Amino acid sequence: MTDRTTNARPVLVFDSGIGGLTVLREARVLMPERGFIYIADDAAFPYGNWEEEPLKQRILTLFARLLEEYDPEAVIVACSTAFTLAGAALRQAFPDRRFIGTVPAIKPAAERTRSGLISVLATPGTVKRAYTQELIQSFASQCQVNLVGSPNLARLAEAYIRGEVIDDADVLAEITPCFIEKDGARTDIAVLACTHYPFLANIFRKLAPWPVDWLDPAEAIARQARRLVPHLAEGELCEEYDFAVFTSGQPVFSTHRLMQGFGLRIEAGLHAFSE
Repeated sequence: MTDRTTNARPVLVFDSGIGGLTVLREARVLMPERGFIYIADDAAFPYGNWEEEPLKQRILTLFARLLEEYDPEAVIVACSTAFTLAGAALRQAFPDRRFIGTVPAIKPAAERTRSGLISVLATPGTVKRAYTQELIQSFASQCQVNLVGSPNLARLAEAYIRGEVIDDADVLAEITPCFIEKDGARTDIAVLACTHYPFLANIFRKLAPWPVDWLDPAEAIARQARRLVPHLAEGELCEEYDFAVFTSGQPVFSTHRLMQGFGLRIEAGLHAFSE
């Protein structure tokens, strides 16, 4: 376990890449007294291309190291693919830890829709997960839920947020299946079921064939984390954290610049895990 000079333990934010920064941004607003450690398992990105069992084992093995190394107050799993697959296993393996998960925002979508036509824009892994089907059956059984598994949007979002130019046509091809017309009604809610996707929300709005409500899960995740993470007393501010670790050990220059923009320095750490 890393030797730190404060007893104020950090909050760990975990994602397959840089999508979890959307959650980190909201969590900082609600927990300004906390320090954060951002973990990007970029050596395995994108998670949507993995078979379920090898990915679950990787996540469990990686978390065994993360929890020992950083001893966080809580963990935000800012990745629907990871949490819908391994969330229950993580809680079973580490019952003394607080895990805040990311799941598709199907319940609030069902509460808000007027047309009854909801689309869930997710990774292929999240779309096929039984957890997602259970959410639909529990909270949206009266709606028509259109599951759209995008194989490329997470990669496009990573490129975009690093400052690369992406083609509108490539984005449009990924979101077009979200838009359904049936019996005079249209899709009016699109759930962004991957934390990478909010980075592209303005592009989605520009390209959409008609306006929809794009549901960003980040704020709700941060609110849940604030409910579970104890408030620190005045004077216990965690100033020594606020760093990022990439499992590849080789983040490119644009990633370094991006992390600086989010107030994070990059530390060496788990790069050996990529081997």
